[in-house]
Amino acid sequence: MDDLDAVYAHRFSDREGAAKDRMWREIVRHLQRWFPPDGRILDIACDRGDFVRHVRARERWATDLRDVSAGLPSGVRFVQADGRELLSVLPPAAFDGIFMSNYLEHLPSSDAVIEQLQVCAGLLRYGGRVVILQPNIRLTGAAYWDFIDHRTPLTDRSLAEAAEIAGFRTVAVITRFLPYTTKSRLPSRPLLVRGYLAFPPVWRLLGRQTLYVGERA
Repeated sequence: MDDLDAVYAHRFSDREGAAKDRMWREIVRHLQRWFPPDGRILDIACDRGDFVRHVRARERWATDLRDVSAGLPSGVRFVQADGRELLSVLPPAAFDGIFMSNYLEHLPSSDAVIEQLQVCAGLLRYGGRVVILQPNIRLTGAAYWDFIDHRTPLTDRSLAEAAEIAGFRTVAVITRFLPYTTKSRLPSRPLLVRGYLAFPPVWRLLGRQTLYVGERA
């Protein structure tokens, strides 16, 4: 746990975290179409809460292996837990949407990725959606391994296959969506981020992360 805290403290300064939060406000506004504003939404491996603090929902839940509750808004219900053990601490079939960003590549194997997706299926009501933002090793190349805690390589195709094995029907796959990291060429000013998200042709130039949307079958 101390090692994880050290890794993330080194990766983003407070100043970079604030800029990242401004970008995420616009990203979440774009992703809101997949999440019902009157639903119960869960952010797995929430880290600083960049997604969950901005999503509109009747109930907002967040989990992480580390205790990051101090940095989350007061309206977010936080549960500290390993993502693959969430069915033992959260109610099954209770959520309308689940979000995961830059998380699955940290798991130890492809089997663990499928296991995590099966847990997501168990937490969602029928028809509930999982939305995953994921670096795509086919697009990033060797840069995928520039982060010391990346362990499992994934592409848009292997991610969709894993989700379908876990019980999801694929709704949408945007192979090229965001640049690889928030430290890359995605502009940080909200108006420019909004412009990027509104103009899909530029995604084909800069996109290195895949957006996957699946529905519990």
